[in-house]
Amino acid sequence: MKVVVAGALGRMGGAVCHAVDAADDLALAGGFDRIRAGEELARVHGLAKPSGKLYDDITDLYDATTPDVVVDFTVYPVTVDVAREAVERRISPVIGATGWTDEDVVSFESMCDEYSVGAALVPNFAIGAVLAMRFSEIAARFFPTAEIVELHHDRKIDAPSGTAKLTARRIAAASGRPEVPIHSVRLRGLVAHQESLFGGDGETLTIRHDSLDRSSFMAGVLLAIRNVRNQTKLTIGLDSYLGDLS
Repeated sequence: MKVVVAGALGRMGGAVCHAVDAADDLALAGGFDRIRAGEELARVHGLAKPSGKLYDDITDLYDATTPDVVVDFTVYPVTVDVAREAVERRISPVIGATGWTDEDVVSFESMCDEYSVGAALVPNFAIGAVLAMRFSEIAARFFPTAEIVELHHDRKIDAPSGTAKLTARRIAAASGRPEVPIHSVRLRGLVAHQESLFGGDGETLTIRHDSLDRSSFMAGVLLAIRNVRNQTKLTIGLDSYLGDLS
């Protein structure tokens, strides 16, 4: 399976390049970023295998590499263009970039349905974070109050995070409460952390997940890459790839 990475020179993009390069069943075919166009991706990142070139135009990347999957860690609104161009070419996008509006998601979902192309919009690729969201849904049914605290590094632009917003929606749906308050922290030294706090009579429950390094996201990225082509629609999160979590 041929994979390209959009935002290939960023921290997450670089980690994805290394993860794909190390996978025996995947081939890294190139990358997209605004700088260093024409350079060999393997040389830029010190990869073990030939991995194509960097391109500063996403259409040029798609034309040159004809990939099966694009992993997107660009920024908004570039991410929307990366994903929509991919679907038009029947390339499956795995989207880790944040900032998508509800309107963007609805429009993109319709586009995936029209082209019958699998796509994944994933707020958090850490398996532990996916499980923490599921556990929070379960807990929501038994506690009358709930709030979320999400903590990220100070370079993260959006607040609250996509993971926190998705968790809040799932808690609200499971419990029937109208909304769940979210508190955001942006602090140097952090990576990605979240607490779902539940309160009842005489007790509290805290469900916390910590990503201490970006390597924590790579198992989820590879899981999405290997499964997204089996879909014909947009999926949100990794849940559908993890089997029955009931």
